Amino acid sequence: MTITLAELNALPANEFIRILGGIYEHSPWVAEQAAAARPFASRDALAHAMQAAVDGAGEAAQLKLVRAHPELAGKAAVRGELTAESTREQSGAGLDQCSAEEFERLQSLNARYNEKFGFPFILAVRGYDRAGIIAEFARRIDNTPAQELQTCINQIHRIARFRLDDLVSG
Repeated sequence: MTITLAELNALPANEFIRILGGIYEHSPWVAEQAAAARPFASRDALAHAMQAAVDGAGEAAQLKLVRAHPELAGKAAVRGELTAESTREQSGAGLDQCSAEEFERLQSLNARYNEKFGFPFILAVRGYDRAGIIAEFARRIDNTPAQELQTCINQIHRIARFRLDDLVSG
């Protein structure tokens, strides 16, 4: 499904929120805040309004947003519990085709990362292959908690932009 920006601008707020509620994983509050800033002159303006909602939300809300994301090739993926968007993104990067060794490495990195930071590793996987994802994961595990929270928020904005561009035409 795609929708035009003009159609989005004309929707009642509850429909706007329903349609854009998954742009930021399990966080419809982002779309709710953006709805108040309509009408949008461009997709860039809409993306900026959503990003500004997250950036201005404070650390507690940002941590909740980060924690709303699934682990890469994690338990939710194995159980088939990912959102449709996350399933497409992870399978597009080949994470559904991991070798036993790659899967074990990702599970180990997920455990170490979660233990160190208290939230899942977030990466906009579009454009990455499995080896690139694992390399990025291993590189970032040495970041400080503050660096990694900001990196995750930046990656979430990239994911949101990909999702927005896929959903909204014009």
